[in-house]
Amino acid sequence: MKENIPKVLMINGCIRGGESRSWRLAEAFLKAMRASEEKNYTYEQLDLTKMELKPLTGAFFEERQRLLEANDRTPARFDLARQFAGADRILVAAPFWDLGFPAILKLYIENISLDGITFGCNAEGLYGMCRAKDMLFFTARGGYYGEGHMEQGARYLSALCEMFGIPRFRCIYAEGMDFEPEREEELMAGALREAEEAGRRYWQ
Repeated sequence: MKENIPKVLMINGCIRGGESRSWRLAEAFLKAMRASEEKNYTYEQLDLTKMELKPLTGAFFEERQRLLEANDRTPARFDLARQFAGADRILVAAPFWDLGFPAILKLYIENISLDGITFGCNAEGLYGMCRAKDMLFFTARGGYYGEGHMEQGARYLSALCEMFGIPRFRCIYAEGMDFEPEREEELMAGALREAEEAGRRYWQ
């Protein structure tokens, strides 16, 4: 019997690249995951800053609607949605930005939110079509927001998981570094430890 090799998809929306504090958290997780795992898996990483993602406007939007109405989901423009729907584990890294996350991540989400690929709809409402068992979100926030209503990035992704049928969502975050820059490394340390622990336990 052929082994089902898990597919891990990392979505990198860190617009500051290697200097990103959010990416530091993701890297701590990935290093621990790679050091501790004993099973085979495939890993794909999307760097959204290097992709030419288009907003759903004008002719690009109209073409999408025509394809969906014709029940044609085979074009290459839907490849990102198929990749997301087929992943077994989802990782997302993006900074806290304007109460949420950068526009490039929202553009990506717009392009993968497709009826018939990542979700479906019937008389009872929406249902998810993604196979992933969980999504793990890494983010750094300059101020202090915790889980309050001013923080909409993790809230949005948690709701998206519900829409896509992904049963578990977890956010690992560091915050307060811009309010107390003299404590940056101290404030990052706890979140880095949490990310490392999540990496060590990822396959358990």
